[in-house]
Amino acid sequence: MTNTYVTRDNFGMYAGHADGPGPSIMGADTLLGNDVYNREGEKLGDIKEFMVVMATGQIDYAVLSFGGLLGMGDKLFAVPWAALTLDTENKRFTLNTPKDVLKNAPGFDKGHWPAIADKAWAGSIHKFYGAPYGEV
Repeated sequence: MTNTYVTRDNFGMYAGHADGPGPSIMGADTLLGNDVYNREGEKLGDIKEFMVVMATGQIDYAVLSFGGLLGMGDKLFAVPWAALTLDTENKRFTLNTPKDVLKNAPGFDKGHWPAIADKAWAGSIHKFYGAPYGEV
């Protein structure tokens, strides 16, 4: 089944195009679980979590789950929010990263999270995905 913000809309936010939110303002819960594809149309995974800078309310990263089988052995990736694009036509996210490159990207498993607030780590992740990095 395809996971989109429309299929995850429990409150009818996206039922009326003119009256509801999106795509400029969207419900976070409807975005969790959304599929992420690359520009070649290959499914890369789905969004498991958002990492929010509490001082600003800004989403810094989306945590992408990739690989594994039936949720077992998935590798997690903190993808800079700026590296993701909302594809409103297909109602999913796009990440401009080939599948083979993502397989070798810096990732982690759910029991071993990186120090996401560490500036050196954050700078290297932003560089890997080609996303701008600055102070938040």
